Amino acid sequence: MPTDQAFMQNQKQKYLFLYLRTGGGHLAPARSVAKYVAERHSDRIEPILIDGLAEAVHIAKYIIEDGYRMLQAKAKWYYEFLYATNKFPPIGYFNVAVANFFVKQYIKKRIREEQPVKIVIFHFFLITPVYQVLKELGLKIPVMTVITDPFTAHPLWFQRKEQQFIVFSERLKQHCLKRRIPERSINVFPFIIDEKFAQSLSVEKISEVQTRFGLDPKKKLVLIIGGGDGIPHGKSILQNLLSTPLPVQIAIVCGKNKELYDDAMVLKQQFPELIVFGFVDFVYELLNACDIVITKCGASTIMEILMMKKIPIIIDYLWEQELGNMEYVRDNRLGIFERDISKLPSILRDLISDDGTYKTFQHNIEQKQLRNGTRDVGEYLISQ
Repeated sequence: MPTDQAFMQNQKQKYLFLYLRTGGGHLAPARSVAKYVAERHSDRIEPILIDGLAEAVHIAKYIIEDGYRMLQAKAKWYYEFLYATNKFPPIGYFNVAVANFFVKQYIKKRIREEQPVKIVIFHFFLITPVYQVLKELGLKIPVMTVITDPFTAHPLWFQRKEQQFIVFSERLKQHCLKRRIPERSINVFPFIIDEKFAQSLSVEKISEVQTRFGLDPKKKLVLIIGGGDGIPHGKSILQNLLSTPLPVQIAIVCGKNKELYDDAMVLKQQFPELIVFGFVDFVYELLNACDIVITKCGASTIMEILMMKKIPIIIDYLWEQELGNMEYVRDNRLGIFERDISKLPSILRDLISDDGTYKTFQHNIEQKQLRNGTRDVGEYLISQ
């Protein structure tokens, strides 16, 4: 019979990865690192993904999750207003307290159940409840906070300066230092994306993708993609591009935006060459097959585009959350930022007709030598 000590030695160490579903930017990196750890270290470590709102009342989930998405899609100005007002400490900490009310007991229950050896936080609303729970339970479990915004981060990420931070750029590290966070507490890694984006498909595989989706290999493909809720002003973008003769094929991913999907399908009746997708799970394949991507400025989407060495044309971003993403692309000449949708046809025409300009953008992207930080972050978490 095995002894109790031998049994304990054979138990896997549990790592908790805590996130909220306020957009894909928090869940995606948590899922990517958890997957890496599970695949590479399954003999001794068990990563556990935990949605902080999993047992919250419906109204709380609706406000925090759905409200976030709807404001971004339908009332961007109001989302930006809320983002700005939450930078004012009394308002920001009030909202932290409200979120804490809805998530704390569930987090406490899961920490008691799982008895983790490490906790990794992927949303600033979870920082306060995690530290309060650990104090109440008298536990000293190492906690790491992953700031999922690579360049411009909300002040609520820094509500506890004694945290250990994982950040994704030197720019954000310098911002942390200005906030008097000790340099020893700041750990810089490449941005986390799904591991498959670390390598492009072969020419043969791309040809299969083109055949599968009815893409014309003789034309450059312009992919229009935002996030799960489609792209802002999607109908106007299509109308401007389709009404102008361009030697390209155009495809749009509408996500869960049924209104945009319906509008696109109406336009497809007039322009049969238009390719329309709803919500897809094959963004990787589409990015491999395309040449130019018209998009907004979510961090994961931008980094996936650049990792695939495709040229992004950014038509919108959320102030101030996505400002740094746009500036990174624009200032390093990795792509183009243009809010005026009426200018998109001429921008595309220039990129397509001037091979030198197109290759300059590609060269600039290649010079950045971007790589996926999933492995680096995963191994760092294990080593601490």
